[in-house]
Amino acid sequence: MNTRQICLALTLLISAMHAALAADGNAPASEKPVSAGKPAGAVTEATKPAAKPKPKFQYKSEGIEVPAATDDEPKVKAFGPDTIRAARKYLDDGAHHWVREKSCIACHSTGTYMVDRSVLTPLLGKPSDEVLADFIDNIPKPEAKSDISTISSVWRSSGLASWDKHVTGKLSEHTARSLQRTMTRLEPEGFFKTYKEVEIPYITTHFQLTLQAARAVVAAPGWLANLKDADTLERVARMKKFLREHEPVNDYELALKLQLAALMPELVPQPQRDAATAMLWRLQQPDGGWSTRRMSPVMKWHEAVDAETIAMLAAEPDAASPASDPYMTAFAIVLLRESGVPTSDDRIQKGVAWLKANQRVSGRWWMKSLYKDTYHYITYISTVQALRALALCGEVPKLTDN
Repeated sequence: MNTRQICLALTLLISAMHAALAADGNAPASEKPVSAGKPAGAVTEATKPAAKPKPKFQYKSEGIEVPAATDDEPKVKAFGPDTIRAARKYLDDGAHHWVREKSCIACHSTGTYMVDRSVLTPLLGKPSDEVLADFIDNIPKPEAKSDISTISSVWRSSGLASWDKHVTGKLSEHTARSLQRTMTRLEPEGFFKTYKEVEIPYITTHFQLTLQAARAVVAAPGWLANLKDADTLERVARMKKFLREHEPVNDYELALKLQLAALMPELVPQPQRDAATAMLWRLQQPDGGWSTRRMSPVMKWHEAVDAETIAMLAAEPDAASPASDPYMTAFAIVLLRESGVPTSDDRIQKGVAWLKANQRVSGRWWMKSLYKDTYHYITYISTVQALRALALCGEVPKLTDN
C-alpha cells in the first residue's frame, strides 16, 4: 500500500466514525470548520518504526512495582474500603515513581495527583509531601528569565493551589509565586498555549489548558481577592474574557463549560449550562456510563492530530460505537454533581453503579490510552476522577487509617 492509499484509507475511516457518531445523535456542540487535510507527520510503511515491546510495569521505582495497565486485569468483587485503599496506594505509587524517575510535572500523573487527590484529603488523608516538594522545586528562581513549559507551569500552579485550599487551608508564599510566573505565560489573545501533540483528555485545546489555569486562580485561598499587581490583574481579566467568549469546538469543551461555571459562574450564561447538561444526559449510554471518544470527532480534539493516533482510534473494534469508559463516566458525574444534580437522580446512580462494577483488583480503573498503546496513563487519570465522582455521591467513607 502506498502513501496515497494509506491517507485515503485513514480519511474513509475517519468519515465512517463521524457518520456513526452523527447517526447516534452525538454530533459535536459546534460545527466550526477544521482542516481535514493530510495529518502532520503521516506515517508510511517505509517510515513506520518497529513496534517496541510492551512495558512490564506502568510505574517502577525503589519499593514500587505497579504492573502494566491491561484490560485483562480482574475486576473487584465488591467496591469498598479495601478497594479504596488500593486505589489510594496506586495513586501514591504512581506519583512517587514520577517524582523519583522523571524530571517533569506530568498532567497525567503528578499533576492530577496534586490537583484532584488533594480534594480528597478529608476522606483519604493527606497527600504526599514528597510530591509537594517536587512541585515547589519546579518554581523558577526569582532571577530566572522564564518559566518552564506553559502546560507544566499551569499544572504546577493548579496543583499547589489545590494543596493550599484542601490540605492547609491557607495561601502559601510558593503558590503565590508560582501563580505569578504562570500568568506571564498567557498569550496576547488571553489563552494558555498547549502542546503541538494531542494527549486526550488533558492535552487537547487551548481552552482546556486555560480552564486548568482558572482552577488554579480560583483555588488559591485569597490570591485573586488580594491581588494588587496591575499587570497580573490585566492578565487575569484577559484570561476571563477568553474563557467567557470561547465557543466550544466539540462536546468535550461544552462539558468543560460546566466546570468553568462551577469556578466562575459569571462567565457561563444559563442557556449554555443547560445545553451542556442536556448534552451529557443525551450521551449517557444504556449501561450507565459515558464514553470519552463520543465527546469529539477525532480531528476536533486538537489543532492537529497525528496519523498514528488517528489510525489507532479508527482501528478500535468499537470505533463506530465507542463503549463507556471510566474517565468520562467519572468526569460526567463530577460535572453534573457540581452543577447541582442530586445523588438520588437515577441517572447518576446508574453511573455510580458502572464505576463501582469496573474497578480492578489493583485499585485502579483501567482505560486504554487514546494517544499511545504503551503505558496507558489515562488509567491514572481515570482512577483519581472515579474516586472524586464516588466521593461526591457519598460512596467513599473516611478511611480510618488517615
